[in-house]
Order: sequence, then structure tokens, then C-alpha cells
Amino acid sequence: MPQFAPDQNLILIGMPGSGKSTVGVLLAKRLGMGFVDTDLLIQEKAGRTLQDIVDHDGYQALRHIEEEVLLDLEVQHQIISTGGSAVYSAKAMQHLKANGTVVFLDIPLALVIDRIGDHSARGISRRPDQSLEELFNERFQLYRQYADLTVTGEGRNQDEVCEAVIRELCSDSVR
Repeated sequence: MPQFAPDQNLILIGMPGSGKSTVGVLLAKRLGMGFVDTDLLIQEKAGRTLQDIVDHDGYQALRHIEEEVLLDLEVQHQIISTGGSAVYSAKAMQHLKANGTVVFLDIPLALVIDRIGDHSARGISRRPDQSLEELFNERFQLYRQYADLTVTGEGRNQDEVCEAVIRELCSDSVR
């Protein structure tokens, strides 16, 4: 069982459908930590769904609200499931990394498509002219840049991904 400092957070990043929310809850239960889903915090702050924000105000508005929510987040000993676009804010990622370990839940594009289906209804922050493949490729570089460790989700169910995260945290490869 990994030993976290009392104030340490575990931050999950990755594409929509990578399992951040589901695996996050499993990790919180296994590790005796709290759980924060920043997508829900964004919706609470805005008073509407992510998709509604994208539809009426555009993807940049969603990213701006997300950055504000992440910069305002002052929690300790939490599993934090971020929105897929959290990595677009260097300030927000530095804020999160200052008090935690960032785990990239890495799944291939085909699995993203399989899991999220009609992405036009998911409140995904992307340019109107940007394909899901282009978005995937753009974000992949950012996920790799900010990750302290990467866990592959392909061929694993959520419980297996949870176990893999815990195994990686126990290894000497982190930091």
C-alpha cells in the first residue's frame, strides 16, 4: 500500500473515457482518500452542464472556468479527477503538481471513441473544426508532459487500472 503524505493528492489526467472518474472513486476507496471530480465543480460553479457551456459560450469559456476551478482547488489527501482539458492550463497544472502526483490514464484513440460514443454530447473542450483524432494527438503530448507516471488502460478493466496505479505508486519510478 503506498504511503502518501497527509496532504498529498493524486491527480488523474487523460482523455474523456480514460476512466478518471471511475478509477478515481476506486482509488479513493482503496487508499482511504477523498475524491474530487473537477468536472462536477465546473458545472456547480457555472450552474450548467459542460456541454451547455461549450454550446453557448464556446470551448475557450469552458477552459477558462476549468482553470479558475483548478486554481481555486485547495484540498489535501484527495484523488482529483480532472477534466480532459485541464492540461491546457500550465498555471493550473503547476498548482496541482505542487501538492500531488499526476497520473496519466493512457488509452488509445480507438478506445476513446468506443467508450465515449457521440463525443458531440460530452462537453469536450475542442475547437469546432478539430477532429477527435486531432484533439487526441494534441492532448497526448500535454498529458505526457505533466505526468509523473503513466498507466495504460488498454486491455484492463477499471479495477485492473486501479491496481496498476497503486503498483506504480509503490515502485521507485515516481519522482
